[in-house]
Amino acid sequence: MSNISLTASMRSNLLSLQNTQSLMDTTQERLSTGKKVNSAIDNPSSYYTAQSLNNRASDLSSLLDSMGQAIQTIKAADEGIEAITTFAQQAKAIAQSAADSNDGTERANYMEQFNKIMTQIDELANDSGYKGVNLLKDGNLTVKFSENGSSLSIEGEDATSTGLGMADGEDWGKVADATTTALEELNTAKENLKTAEGNVKSAQADYDTADAAGKAAALEALNTAKGELVTAQGQLKAKQTAYDEKVAADIVAGNGKIGESMTKVETAIATLRGWSSKFGNNYSIVQNREEFTENLINVLTEGADKLTLADMNEESANMLALQTRQQLAINSLSLASQAAQSVLKLF
Repeated sequence: MSNISLTASMRSNLLSLQNTQSLMDTTQERLSTGKKVNSAIDNPSSYYTAQSLNNRASDLSSLLDSMGQAIQTIKAADEGIEAITTFAQQAKAIAQSAADSNDGTERANYMEQFNKIMTQIDELANDSGYKGVNLLKDGNLTVKFSENGSSLSIEGEDATSTGLGMADGEDWGKVADATTTALEELNTAKENLKTAEGNVKSAQADYDTADAAGKAAALEALNTAKGELVTAQGQLKAKQTAYDEKVAADIVAGNGKIGESMTKVETAIATLRGWSSKFGNNYSIVQNREEFTENLINVLTEGADKLTLADMNEESANMLALQTRQQLAINSLSLASQAAQSVLKLF
């Protein structure tokens, strides 16, 4: 091209066409990408600032996923606490039913039901984990909120029956050794009474059938039998009283055991309510930080877009204007070339 001679007007029009084409290329790139800054060459300050904002938004987005999983972990623990509280209330009702009964066998059956509830509480605590973290089995959770290191540490609790201070029911319907002995003595007294009654009946029959010579001896034997009957009756009454006292003592002892179990359950329910409040507060904190992070990501992305996004309406108008300019430049170049073509008329 340097060896080809062009007129000044043609060179001017050619330069104008080249500039117009360059502007059209830039505008087309903006229209196709939607950005006015596509590389550091376009605007180093805006490009690197937008890149920094987008990088931070990306970092926060990864933390946002972690927050979402933390919320699920807390929710799993809260569901566990709710279920364990329901079981604890059920255990309290069973203990109350046992306290209202004076039958040792019934109390033993209630105690068995109570102990099954304790087993279920332990299993619920073991099953309340999420992705390997169980806040109801002394697991701990750390939730990171920002790339600067701000975070929240959530300490787990031991929600098993042992961790809650509860224990299996014991000796609710227990019969003491002294009560067993008293029952044996009572049964012996009952047998003695039956024997004494039989002796009186037999002596009475002998007296009724005795002749005059034997009447005196038969009467003495009858009176002796009657005396033994009175003694047996007194012994039976005493043994019955002793046995009743032992049974009453067993009931009192059972009441003490049942009351101890009820007190532990009530304390556990209060503890569970406290834990529920704590986890609920942590849940709210993480949820609020999650919402804040979502909004902050939007702010960062919007800020980056303001630095790099093109105004599509403006770029479309620019393209139309450049196309018009290009057409005019082509026409002008054609006119300029006509002056050079006029030389041909001399030949």
